[in-house]
Amino acid sequence: MTRQQILDELFKRKAVAVIRLQDADKLRKVIEALAEGGVSVAEITMTVPNAIGLIKQITSELKSDIVVGVGSVLNAQVAQQAIEAGAKYVVSPIFKKEIIDKSHEYDIPAMPGCFTPTEIQTAYEAGADVVKVFPADVLGMPFFKGVLAPMPHLKLMPTGGVTLTNAGEWIKVGACAVGLGAALLDKEAIETENYSKLTENAKLVMQSINSVLKK
Repeated sequence: MTRQQILDELFKRKAVAVIRLQDADKLRKVIEALAEGGVSVAEITMTVPNAIGLIKQITSELKSDIVVGVGSVLNAQVAQQAIEAGAKYVVSPIFKKEIIDKSHEYDIPAMPGCFTPTEIQTAYEAGADVVKVFPADVLGMPFFKGVLAPMPHLKLMPTGGVTLTNAGEWIKVGACAVGLGAALLDKEAIETENYSKLTENAKLVMQSINSVLKK
């Protein structure tokens, strides 16, 4: 897929699972369980042990309709390694132009993390495809409305503060998509291999989002 095609899928699917599993062996089952519930965009963070190797393995084994990206990227070198391993988009908790430039070299979307209106606009001008507003729970939904009112050209995605039942509200205030970590990836369910719980969580998220989209 081209960079624009990947973005189109993200904007259509709306929800991104931010995965920070310490038990790498369960990663594939977790991603498949979430996809079964409707959350088929997975961000494997660099905090996962052997993340690059896992991205390579996962992208070769999973169904082609599951879009796997990399998160917690802090420099261009890691971005390149993840993309060459199969990552379809690059997410960072910070804004660093070198990460955007390296991602675009491979025709891959870049999603830097920003906190202030100035930083968000600077990232946009540097070529950011989506700006990850992080941590969004500190800023809240009114921040999205406030920033998008004078700058409607921005594509903003909250990470932090998104729950199974308020995901749709974030979309309603202007988010192009939402990122969910702990709220979606029930720790106890993963430890006990209760993957059906993850599927239920994903369905709840998509119900919240779809309820807003249908209005």
